[in-house]
Amino acid sequence: MSNSLTVLTENLSQTIVGKSEAIRLILVALLSGGHALLEDVPGVGKTLLAKSLAKSINGKFQRIQCTPDLLPSDITGTNIWNPSSREFDFLSGPVFANVLLADEINRATPRTQSALLEVMEEKQVTIDGEARRVPHPFFVIATQNPIEYQGTFPLPEAQMDRFALSLSLGYPSEAEELQMLQQQQNRVEVEQLEPCISLEEVIKLRYLVNQVKVQPALQQYIVNLVRASRQDEDITLGVSPRGTVILQKATQALAFLDNRDYALPDDVKMLAPHVLSHRLIPSPGRQSRVVVDKLLRSVPVENYI
Repeated sequence: MSNSLTVLTENLSQTIVGKSEAIRLILVALLSGGHALLEDVPGVGKTLLAKSLAKSINGKFQRIQCTPDLLPSDITGTNIWNPSSREFDFLSGPVFANVLLADEINRATPRTQSALLEVMEEKQVTIDGEARRVPHPFFVIATQNPIEYQGTFPLPEAQMDRFALSLSLGYPSEAEELQMLQQQQNRVEVEQLEPCISLEEVIKLRYLVNQVKVQPALQQYIVNLVRASRQDEDITLGVSPRGTVILQKATQALAFLDNRDYALPDDVKMLAPHVLSHRLIPSPGRQSRVVVDKLLRSVPVENYI
């Protein structure tokens, strides 16, 4: 791992206790140029993680609290008539940030959810026919409660496909929860965090990630794994070609985090549940993570080493 990433990881660990794996996955999503979907119950640190990341990279942080009455213009911004200048002035929305937290995204209506489709893929929003670029880098962390379904609007497949990774922070262990209590008096608040790397360094790190070597045999393994999802009887809708590309990018990012300039099959196997699960639709009665585990067993990695 480069020195910048080591410092960034340590900085995040000051506010996020005992979530080293979640921090690694968030950094994989950031470095691969994708976005992250956090599916977890309230109170486990999702907002804290997003704010800590933005502060650590010296980026602008914005939060959207998604509700059924939220409008697309509340996210993207709108043009407002200025009587004094007799022209329209653009009032930017929260999407113009480096780190955007879309909290409880499944509480927003499908029309509002779709306002994020363009910006997550093309890093721009189109308002009144004019395309406006958002800051670079641009990283979305969306959250949703996997337990509470009343008053929610499940994300459509096109929206789910925009997220590079899905993950869950989970409850802390007994020791970690005890550590949280013991650190209450001396805990580090987000506001106290010092930026440890710049936005320019993040862009440079993304470039270096793209230089990580992925051997043709490993690429064939990725392709066969994804194609198996389109033929499995336990899967109604398989993984898209975008998922294939993201799996390779995420694999490169994980290898880079481990201070390697080459990817390994173990990188693919570790990331597959997080990259593929939210992209496929399992048959009734089946669970996505269980189906992905089945795919990993059905495509032996030994044939591609």
